[in-house]
Amino acid sequence: MPLWICAACAVEYPETQLPPDSCAICEDERQYVPRSGQAWHSLEQLRDDGFRLRIEPMEPGLTSITTQPSIGIGQTAVLAQTPEGNLLWDPPGFVDDAGVERVRELGGAAVIAASHPHMFGAQVSWSRALGGATVLVSEADRSWVRWEDPAIQPWSGQLEVLPGITLRTIGGHFPGSAVAYVDGAADRRGVLLAGDTLFPGPSGVWVTFMRSYPNAIPMSAAVVDRVATAVIDRDFDRIYGNFGNVIETDARAVIRRSADRYMAWVSGEFDHLT
Repeated sequence: MPLWICAACAVEYPETQLPPDSCAICEDERQYVPRSGQAWHSLEQLRDDGFRLRIEPMEPGLTSITTQPSIGIGQTAVLAQTPEGNLLWDPPGFVDDAGVERVRELGGAAVIAASHPHMFGAQVSWSRALGGATVLVSEADRSWVRWEDPAIQPWSGQLEVLPGITLRTIGGHFPGSAVAYVDGAADRRGVLLAGDTLFPGPSGVWVTFMRSYPNAIPMSAAVVDRVATAVIDRDFDRIYGNFGNVIETDARAVIRRSADRYMAWVSGEFDHLT
């Protein structure tokens, strides 16, 4: 039976003869069902249609994985590599033999984790293809899992999943929204893999925070302050977002400055400029 991938968010659903009637993740106010209506891909058909994975180095110890052509939200997954094993972060909604073989050449993945439900992708398919890698799902967002599997394990708070790679629940965008700290990257100054917990802008000098990015639903000043304060509680110098945007250096100061600007706008401090 086909394994179904939502066309809008690229989250996998179980193997059934017919596709589901709807995608709960897309029907939530943080995502959307396209005007054309709910649509589905089968993983097998995507492979037959020539979709493939593009796997490229980002910097020493970090490798990007994208789907060509893009599927769903189109996130950039990251393989964070250590001598003790690798983390596959925000897995793509597509997997094929050639991509799996390349990931294996890079050390495989001991752990798979997504920053939040929009980035679950084909997490179970990746786990099975990589020999049963553990799939970590933030406990606060556990109910959003669409395809259950014994490889899925809940977590919360702060967890060092591999030496030098730590996940932390931050909240905000989703209650379980998380980030990954990679201590050895950026010449050992540290990297933050941000998911959508915060969003690097195209300028490379600002980030933003939202409950919904596509639907432009903001968060309160109090929540933005809580998110920013929690994220910068640990050292790092660089941020990688989900869609190619990077804060190259001094990232903790960028987050604090961006949060203060956001808080001032939503609290009315700049209303005289509107």
